[in-house]
Amino acid sequence: MKFTRGGLAAVLAGVTLIASAVPLKTDVAHSSVSAVFKQMNVPVESKFKSFNAQIDYDAAHPEKATARVDIDTASFDIGEAEYNKEVAGKDWFNSAKFPKATFVSSAIKPAGAGKLSVSGKLTIKGRVQDVTFPVTIKPEGGKQVFEGQLPIKRLAFNIGEGEWKDTSMVADEVVIKFRVAAGQ
Repeated sequence: MKFTRGGLAAVLAGVTLIASAVPLKTDVAHSSVSAVFKQMNVPVESKFKSFNAQIDYDAAHPEKATARVDIDTASFDIGEAEYNKEVAGKDWFNSAKFPKATFVSSAIKPAGAGKLSVSGKLTIKGRVQDVTFPVTIKPEGGKQVFEGQLPIKRLAFNIGEGEWKDTSMVADEVVIKFRVAAGQ
């Protein structure tokens, strides 16, 4: 499934979601993925317009859940067409060479009522890191809502090359935030 901003301001770092033996359909209108970072020490939140989530989740067996999220890196919307083109360029996401950022779960464990601990591999710009992050699950409108945040260091993924390696303009710390509503 491919989601667009019309229904979804879309994922990741990856990206990042949850899922077991029951494939869920994502509710595009009630899902989003964004990146929060500081530019010149001012917090900025920008959304990805397009991602593909494959989530299998069974509340009775959360340890059997699986998730894969592919984010279209060229869909990052920083709010201005010129800037969007720049962040899709070689120094930032290099979307021509690396069109997708991907998260693939390797383990999902219960972490208390309405909570999961999710582990997996996050791949951005050809670089892979093992990540673990908490996710909350809550029912909403007949669907399951998965929400979480994944802090990353952008330079670990080579996001911001050349003069952009200087973190005085754009901080190294980035938080990938997601909210995915999904149901049968």
